[in-house]
Amino acid sequence: MSTHYNQEPHFIIAIGASAGGLEELQSFFDHTPLAQASYVIIQHLPADYKSRMAEILSRHSQLKVTEAANNMLVEPNQVYLIPSQQCMTIQDGRLLLKDKDSSSAPHKTINTFFNSLAADSEYHIIAVILSGSGNDGSEGIVNISRAGGLIIVQDPDTAQYNSMPLEAIATGVADHILAPADMPMVITQYVSKAKRSILPPAAQAMEDKSVIAIIDLIRERLPFDFSEYKPTTILRRIRRRMVYLALDAVEAYYQYLLAHPGEVETLAQSFMISVSAFFRNPEAFQVIAETVLPEIVQRKKEEEEIKIWIAGCATGEEAYTMAILLHEQLEKAGKDIQVKVFATDIDKPALEFAGKGLYGDAIRSELSAERLEKYFNREGSGYRIKQHIRKMLIFAQHNVVKNPPYCNMDLISCRNLLIYMNISLQKKALSMLHFGLSQKGYLFLGSSENPGMLLPYLTEINKKWKIYRNQESARSVRFDIFTPVMIADNSLAPLIPSKKTGNTGKRSIMLEEVNEMLLEEVNVAGMCVDQDNQVVKYFGKVEHFLLQQVFSFDLMELLPKSLGVVYVTAARQARKDNERITVTGIPVADYDPAKVIDLTIRPLRAREGDRSLLLVLFSENKEAQKQEVLPFDVQTYLNAGLQSLEEELKDTRERLQEATEKLEASSENMQSFNEELVSANEEMQSANEEMQSVNEELQTINTDYQLKIKELNVLNDDMDNYFRSNLNGQLFVDNNLMLKKFSPAAVKHINLQESDIGRPIQHITVNFKYNSLEQDLLSVIKNGAVVLRVVESLNGNWYQMMIMPYIRQLDHEQDGAIISFNDITLLNKAQLELHRSNLSLQRINEDLDNFVYSASHDLLGPLTNIEGLMRLLDEKLDMEDNEVVRYTDMIQSSIVRFKENLRELAEVGKIESESLKEA
Repeated sequence: MSTHYNQEPHFIIAIGASAGGLEELQSFFDHTPLAQASYVIIQHLPADYKSRMAEILSRHSQLKVTEAANNMLVEPNQVYLIPSQQCMTIQDGRLLLKDKDSSSAPHKTINTFFNSLAADSEYHIIAVILSGSGNDGSEGIVNISRAGGLIIVQDPDTAQYNSMPLEAIATGVADHILAPADMPMVITQYVSKAKRSILPPAAQAMEDKSVIAIIDLIRERLPFDFSEYKPTTILRRIRRRMVYLALDAVEAYYQYLLAHPGEVETLAQSFMISVSAFFRNPEAFQVIAETVLPEIVQRKKEEEEIKIWIAGCATGEEAYTMAILLHEQLEKAGKDIQVKVFATDIDKPALEFAGKGLYGDAIRSELSAERLEKYFNREGSGYRIKQHIRKMLIFAQHNVVKNPPYCNMDLISCRNLLIYMNISLQKKALSMLHFGLSQKGYLFLGSSENPGMLLPYLTEINKKWKIYRNQESARSVRFDIFTPVMIADNSLAPLIPSKKTGNTGKRSIMLEEVNEMLLEEVNVAGMCVDQDNQVVKYFGKVEHFLLQQVFSFDLMELLPKSLGVVYVTAARQARKDNERITVTGIPVADYDPAKVIDLTIRPLRAREGDRSLLLVLFSENKEAQKQEVLPFDVQTYLNAGLQSLEEELKDTRERLQEATEKLEASSENMQSFNEELVSANEEMQSANEEMQSVNEELQTINTDYQLKIKELNVLNDDMDNYFRSNLNGQLFVDNNLMLKKFSPAAVKHINLQESDIGRPIQHITVNFKYNSLEQDLLSVIKNGAVVLRVVESLNGNWYQMMIMPYIRQLDHEQDGAIISFNDITLLNKAQLELHRSNLSLQRINEDLDNFVYSASHDLLGPLTNIEGLMRLLDEKLDMEDNEVVRYTDMIQSSIVRFKENLRELAEVGKIESESLKEA
């Protein structure tokens, strides 16, 4: 036996939560590292709900978060979210989506996915149940546990809604009960241990020996032999239990099994993969319904019967599926043929579950609404198969490789059972199945299985879905494939009469010996019998008077016929009269040689519990045998016995009639009570489903509100911090001038307190010199125009007050006004200083202008005189002297320039004077 893994395992972590489980999911993924694992989140979401989960979780996880799409391949390090409008399953590692039906009842989306994941057992599975209402997921984790998966449930004390965690824990399959933040560490450890499964050759050999020892231990203590199951399957289940018990080595787990016998049964139970579903692989069952079953029904006569064997039926879904399809075919053909569907498995708890025919609400996703209504009755929160389908099935514990097969089967279905067996065990199982087929019988295997050595004897009907037809009339089979099995049967246990222990002293021994000798001397034997003619005690040699038959305690079976007739009459008379009855000379020809018997019957005062007793004595009348006596009249006793029986029958009929009348009356009352209870139950169930549906929607709405509240809290914090940082102050009023909100800095402008919110603004005193606030607010609210005012506070500071409309973002409607204050005290002071400077400069400029005007006027007169004098000098001086001419010209030129400058200075003064006047 080799247990090597040749590739790194791929884990799928399926997480079930309600729509209100956002905080738990955030906490879970805040602590989730990258690993070779895929995460699938299944939530309760209304069909019209627009989820933002992908956006929210992306902020809390290193993994890629995406919404699932149909036929999407599940890959490591990714998180897949179920769409709100659909149910989701998985098959061959691909996510399959199906639209939700229009039913108002809650959809068990978690159970639906978990069940399909348990059936798709090629992967290592971890199921996680988080906060939520109802019991969705409880059925699914049981199937995942049976398939060898790890089950982790949130601690109910940490859950916002603890119904789902409590229901999951109640199933008894939870391996860990943790807070969401602690779950990733346990998952990481579990995944890491699985990845370390590839061992060095020496360690591998030691592990193989330990696994073999474990299988031998199971075979010794339980009626199960897993020695020929696939090693990978066995080792995976063993390692799962090791993780749960925190054991690192298989040898350590073997020692634990030796010390804890209960763990042996738990491990063996985990090897039995009791996972099934209605119409699993619908295309395969469509081929069965269209090709196989019509042919079987057509060739069968109504006096014959159709026999089908479902090997490895698990919890019975496939067996019921086959019965439903066969019922539909018989209805279509208009035939009334007896049907027997033998559904077998070695898992007794699974068979007990299947026999009840009661399944959870998750089957609504597996069956059409028409079939669900036609073949199931609603019962509580689940569905029970109807009686006419249940009668078709016979559930039995059976080992397909050890017990003799069921024979002459028209169809044998053995799906996904052979994949867990090694080659030699597969051959043995296939031989058994082939032996059980009728001449034209069909064999239906799993999509991953093949008939192997049986191929030469089979005709292929459908290659994809592995459906074959037997082509051999004779069954050739080796005798060594049949393994004798000891079947425990309590009916074979020897019947040992109970004996009371008592004093076995010498006196008791002596009395018993004396009694035996006295009875032997008088040739008498006897016994005590109760009112049902059951022997309570016997004494003497009764074997001389009784028939030698298989031992029975019923005296009527032990007596010869003629003696029995007399006994019945005499015993009845003795009980009736409470007197001793003796009948002598009864000839009995059944003895060899024939004898004449005397019979004595006496009622006893002693009783055995509540049973009255008779003493019956037999003695042989040897004197009557020697004498000629009248023949014994048996007919008299027959007539008396017949009369007695008629009287008893009459009494019995009267009592029966009385009991029947009482029963009918009671039945009518019970029927009435039952109808009322059924009606009340249906109403309660309907109300419960509606309440659960409403609760789910409320959870979803609540989650949205929680998100919005968080966003509003952030915005509110932003506003509060903005107000706190705003040193100038702001106020908000509504259309009726009622104060709605104000910033802390506004208190210095208006005398405000928190209690003033909701009061009219005109009723509150202000701290600035401004009397038209109310009029300006009404103007802004009416016209929508912004009003700016500069106001002076009582302490001498100046503010720019701006009143503008308050606009709602939702509908862009005006809903009041905003008053904002900006401190312009420094600016105002600067303006005043500037004004004063301007006035001073203006006066200086006027003085300068006057000076310029006066100076230019005063200087212009002398300059004109100098110019006249120069003309006179020109006339009197000798102008032939070049030197004189040059100086004269220079003086004349300077005079002209000086006059020009005076005119320009006067003009500038005039312009500036006019500019100042205009300013």
